[in-house]
Amino acid sequence: MKKLMTIFAITFATFITAQKQIFEAKNLNQIVAKHKTVAILPFPTTITYRKQPKGFSAEANRQQEISTAKSIQSSMYTFLLRKRKNYSVEFQDVEKTNILLKKAGAENKLDELTKDEVCKILGVDAVISGRFENEQTKSDGAALTSVLFTGFGGKTGSATLTMVLNDGSSGDMIWRFYKTMNDNYTRSTDDLVESLMRKLSRNFPYDK
Repeated sequence: MKKLMTIFAITFATFITAQKQIFEAKNLNQIVAKHKTVAILPFPTTITYRKQPKGFSAEANRQQEISTAKSIQSSMYTFLLRKRKNYSVEFQDVEKTNILLKKAGAENKLDELTKDEVCKILGVDAVISGRFENEQTKSDGAALTSVLFTGFGGKTGSATLTMVLNDGSSGDMIWRFYKTMNDNYTRSTDDLVESLMRKLSRNFPYDK
């Protein structure tokens, strides 16, 4: 039994490791040393369902995707602001970021601009962007029922979050973090970002 548990632990650890990927440019440290201000963009979000729920509305789902994109952006800014003493750069207020993008007519055209063009609009040295993809496999109600009666089954779906850092002068990607995770019915965007940032804290380029 002990041997079986050891094999399971190794297999589980391997599975977890496979779900996290980090890319760093060879000259990452030299590049980020020149950065003073960094902006955070909304994280384009895709929400899908393995089986569409009753009363599903495509428009409501689209609005939820837009809301989640800005919610992740805001949660990430809040986390970084709270831990700002740990970082070597300042992070631009996301409200200012979104207003500048809107004034430039770029708010809904970010996929048509290079990252150095975006940085020029925002007046920053680098930009954090990314993508969030969420597939729902079970309703929150069904997940809660499973937890209450069995103690298991809180997972409502799976999600992947990609976080990318681009240099403002060249527009090049200099750092990328990719993570897959289970989506739990208790998880808010604040919880999601908190968990993500804690996992990558040792690898975040701006840690002092």
